[in-house]
Amino acid sequence: MPPPRVALFPTCLGNRFFAEAVADAARLLRHVGVEVSVPAEATCCGQPAFNAGHRAEAARMAGRLAEVLDGADWVVLPSGSCAAMVRNHAPTLVQGTRADLARRVALRTRELSEFLVDEMGVHRLGDGLAGRRVAYHHGCHALRELRSREQPLTLLKGAGAEVVPWEAAEECCGFGGLFSAKLPAVSTAMADRKLDTLPGVDAVVSADGGCLMQLAGRAGHRGEGPPFRHLASVLWEGVST
Repeated sequence: MPPPRVALFPTCLGNRFFAEAVADAARLLRHVGVEVSVPAEATCCGQPAFNAGHRAEAARMAGRLAEVLDGADWVVLPSGSCAAMVRNHAPTLVQGTRADLARRVALRTRELSEFLVDEMGVHRLGDGLAGRRVAYHHGCHALRELRSREQPLTLLKGAGAEVVPWEAAEECCGFGGLFSAKLPAVSTAMADRKLDTLPGVDAVVSADGGCLMQLAGRAGHRGEGPPFRHLASVLWEGVST
């Protein structure tokens, strides 16, 4: 049986700010026997426009993305928020000739840890993270829209890491797309709440670039905090170490 064909959609933040994490996601997928392509024409999923209430623009972008991603066995994203947009919202937005495409792509779309655990049956990725203490931040979209909670924890523990309990692990970091721009004081207070409750760890890990930027930026402003790292890079480090 040929290996699954995966279209890895980097996302806007992945392309601009987390290129190495996108590369690490591709390395992980190939490591577990997947054929990976990164469609050159894949652009924005439409989430910023959707969050701002510009539904027509969001539908146009989501429809175009569906055209680009259609044809692969699976669409995998190193981002819970963009995965939620493609899977949950695009099918209700896109109309006309692209509607079936959007629905078809949505059914095959998974966040990275979902795909590895649920579709590929991966639970262990070596033991290269043995001795590492990490805290995991559950991004709102992955946790609440995709219902993906255990998969990233399973992979981290399966690579040897100790996932340290964190009382604010499932609380919003305050990024929230336009929320952080429109309500900066509230956004900052939410990030501070996360950081104030953070246990002593070697790193904070998350699957969402926006959350990592929010927490790392606030921690840098405060002059404190451990490294904030993308799940894909931490997992690949566990494999390659």
